[in-house]
Amino acid sequence: MDDGTEYEAKLIGADERSDLALLKVEEERKFTYVDFADDNPRIGDWVVAVGNPFGLGGTVTAGIVSAQGREIGSNRYDDFIQIDAAVNKGNSGGPAFNLKGEVIGVNTAIFSPSGGNVGIAFAIPASTTKEIVGELIENGSVVRGWLGVQIQPVTRDIAEALDLDDARGALVTEPQEDSPAAKAGIRAGDVIAEVNGEKVRGPRALARMIGQLDPDSTAKLTVFRDGESREVDVTLGTLGKTAALANSGGDDDQQRTGKLGLALGEGPDGGVVVLEVEPESGADAKGIRSGDVISSVNGVPVKTPQDVVEAVRDAEGKGRKSTLFQIEREGNSRFVAVPFPKA
Repeated sequence: MDDGTEYEAKLIGADERSDLALLKVEEERKFTYVDFADDNPRIGDWVVAVGNPFGLGGTVTAGIVSAQGREIGSNRYDDFIQIDAAVNKGNSGGPAFNLKGEVIGVNTAIFSPSGGNVGIAFAIPASTTKEIVGELIENGSVVRGWLGVQIQPVTRDIAEALDLDDARGALVTEPQEDSPAAKAGIRAGDVIAEVNGEKVRGPRALARMIGQLDPDSTAKLTVFRDGESREVDVTLGTLGKTAALANSGGDDDQQRTGKLGLALGEGPDGGVVVLEVEPESGADAKGIRSGDVISSVNGVPVKTPQDVVEAVRDAEGKGRKSTLFQIEREGNSRFVAVPFPKA
C-alpha cells in the first residue's frame, strides 16, 4: 500500500490477451476505492496518470486524451486510449483519471524509440476493463467468441479488384477446417464487411467484435462475394485459452503461444502443426503460415504443442528478445526468428 503496509493477495484470474489481472485482498479493514467512468473520454479532455515509474514510488502526471481506438500491434484486441501524460516503464497497471476522479483507463504501454516518455502512451479503456473484470470475477478467466478464419486487410488495390466501394472490412484468406466460419459457408476470398450491422474497419476490428460476443451465440455477418452482398449467420465457437491458462480446462490438442501469435496442434503423423497465425503478430510478420510444421525451438526438437509452449516460455524467462523456430514447409526446412513483443 502507499503507506508501506503489505498484504497477501489472491489471484482471482488473468487475461493475457488484454494484459489484465484481478487480485483479491481479504482484510477486515475497509479500503478506499475509485470508480470507473461511465462515459468515454473525449479527445482533448484532461487526464491524470498515476504509477510507479522506474520503481521511484507513486508518481502523478497530467496531460490530455490525444486519440481513441488506437491499434499498436500488441494483439488482435487493440483498442487503446492514447494520452500524452508522462508515462514511463513502471506505470503499467496504474490508473488514468478524468478530472472527476473517475478511472477512464488502465495504463498499459508507451511508444518510444528510447524507452522513455515521448508523450505517447496508451491505456485500456474503462469500458473494456469493466467487462474483463466482471468476467474474471464470475469465471476466473475471459471467454471470447471464435469465428475461425485467417484474414488480412482490404487494401485499395484489393478493393478495386473486388469492385468494392471502399477499402475496409476483413478479407478471408482461409477458413479453418471445421471452424464456425467453415460450417456457415464462409469461403476464401470473402470480405466480411459487417458484424450484426456494425461496420468492420479491418482485421483487428473484426477480431475485437467477434471476441466481445458470447460463444454459442449467433453472429450475423455481411459478406461480399462475387460482387454481391449477402447475410451469413454463424454460430460462434469458443476462442481457445492462451498458453498461460491452458493448464486449467484447456484443449490438450491445441495450445497457444499468445505473445507470438501462434495456435498449435498435433499433426496426423505426429509433430507440431501451426493451426492459426494471428494477423499482424510477430509470427505473421515473419511469414509463418497455418499448416507449417515446427520441428525445433531454439535448437531443441519438439514433438508436442506443449513442448513449443514451454520452450517459448523458457526463452522469455531467460530474457531473450526472440525465439528461433525451425519450420518445415513443402519438403523444405528453414529457421525463423520471431521476436517477443516489446513491453
